[in-house]
Amino acid sequence: MSQHREQLDGRVVIVTGAGAGIGREHALLMAREGARVVVNDLAEPADVVSEIIAAGGRAVGVAGNVSEMATGERLVEAARDAFGDLHAIVNNAGVVRDAMVWNMSEEDYDLVVDVHLKGAFSVIRAAARHWRAESKAGRQVDRAIVNTTSAAGLHGNVGQWNYAAAKAGLAAQALLAVAELGHYGVRANAISPAARTAMVTSSPGLAAAVAAPEDEDAFDKFHPRNASPLVAYLVKADCPFTGQVFSVTGGHVGLYRGFSVGHVVEADHGWSVAELAAIMEDESFPHALEIIRPNIMS
Repeated sequence: MSQHREQLDGRVVIVTGAGAGIGREHALLMAREGARVVVNDLAEPADVVSEIIAAGGRAVGVAGNVSEMATGERLVEAARDAFGDLHAIVNNAGVVRDAMVWNMSEEDYDLVVDVHLKGAFSVIRAAARHWRAESKAGRQVDRAIVNTTSAAGLHGNVGQWNYAAAKAGLAAQALLAVAELGHYGVRANAISPAARTAMVTSSPGLAAAVAAPEDEDAFDKFHPRNASPLVAYLVKADCPFTGQVFSVTGGHVGLYRGFSVGHVVEADHGWSVAELAAIMEDESFPHALEIIRPNIMS
């Protein structure tokens, strides 16, 4: 394992959806940095756990669907039983079922929203109960949540009504976690990664864009491991960031500006439709504000 352990040494971290892809890279890196990792996936993530242990790290695996509330409880219990506490959660588990809105089935909509949104809720609720009790008992330490949002959730994407809605909700959950859990010592942030994962490469339109470079010595911009250092940083003790959303891909890390009011008109009375029409259709009223979207696919 890495000799550079001061960043995460002794931290206990749950990573959901960690059997492969980005979640696997998160688990491996945080273990190298000294964290004790609870590795979750639908099937038993024995390969990831074995790799961590073989390299001198500490990890346990918990199989289960995070959209089931009992799985969230089992993950927190596993962290406490194996390592004595829980310091951080990385909500990474996800699934896609793409279709245009007129073709999307109720089952596919529910599945995607359940895995992403309810899945994060199940783990956060279980952790929040533990952290709140610890804080009330005078044992408040630095805790952290990292939710995985996406460009689809932050900017929208055709054919992903379910996925985009769920990912937008994960960014909102991070803000809610700060508001509700901040006084118990809990920080929360969200990341929007772009990487070569099974979900991405299953889309013919994206598979070519994230392909590995032909030159083996070239920087592999879309390798899933590139997102993990930011996650490890966000879960370390005393990280100064909370309530923020980051984009990350390759060597790019961006801090989102979030929703903000860009133009205002005010009056000391309620508006009539005619008054608003006159003001908002005037050329001085902006009909579009500049949106800066990170060009992560170039």
